Amino acid sequence: MLLVVAESTGSSPGRAGYKMAVAANGGLYGSIGGGMMEVELVNRARTALSEPGAISPTHLIEQVHKKNAPNASGMICSGRQTVILKELTAKDLSTIETIITAVKENNGYLMMINKDSICAGPDFCGTTKLTPEYSRIKFERRDDDFLYSESLNKSEQLFIIGGGHCALALSELASKLDFRISIFDDRPELNTIAKNEFAASVTIIDSYENIGEHLPQGEDVYVVVMTLGFRSDAVVIRKLIDNEFKYFGVLGSKAKMATVIKELRGEGFDEAQLSRIHTPIGLPINSRTPEEIAVSIAAELIQIRNAQ
Repeated sequence: MLLVVAESTGSSPGRAGYKMAVAANGGLYGSIGGGMMEVELVNRARTALSEPGAISPTHLIEQVHKKNAPNASGMICSGRQTVILKELTAKDLSTIETIITAVKENNGYLMMINKDSICAGPDFCGTTKLTPEYSRIKFERRDDDFLYSESLNKSEQLFIIGGGHCALALSELASKLDFRISIFDDRPELNTIAKNEFAASVTIIDSYENIGEHLPQGEDVYVVVMTLGFRSDAVVIRKLIDNEFKYFGVLGSKAKMATVIKELRGEGFDEAQLSRIHTPIGLPINSRTPEEIAVSIAAELIQIRNAQ
């Protein structure tokens, strides 16, 4: 049984797009927000799987997170959400494989769920033609039916320049935050790159002098610079400082980055340009290990992303 949060308001713990799978053997994967409301829906899903006909193959459940309210979920966080319970059978296998491939390849497919089916495609999903209005999550009620649509594209891209230990830790964490991750480095034999199974792509470049040729610009682009040393960091900064990014951060201590900024200022870069650099990178949590540094950077990325 696939559980999908179709819509939510207020302080509901599950946001639109949260998903969870409940297997007939009791296995669970993902989350729709946790807490008592999730336990209740997992139990409903298990009942549906063990007792065919107990609910319809596709079922909408309304939950209100308020005490004594109709459809109360048992939580009191003051919000509401609508959750789709969609039974998946062998006939849905090819669709699920298409969805998995679309997510991995970031190819712009759209997934749709209604009362009768689940589908995914680049131009059509079932009989529905895909148009720009379906570019994000959308939920519509249609008489005795509904339509949930979701872009399978990971639009937010995280480019990590430098593939060392901090890049590996950040890749692992950011992969769970719905970023599409790309790594760039000039060291082909780096063992941390070989270990990095979280990045969608890894590019070994001849020189950081050419880094500008590899990165797109835009409001969905986040760039984190963490090369081997401040000299190569400075090369990357020079090449990218005038590009339009949602976020442009450079890893380094206050002393190191003060030296780099002073050097760049001496080369003629003005304060408007230099102010675009987030440094020291990450939120100030006294992080020291690569894993702690990854947490601080990821927190700052979330802060920037959710500020809009």
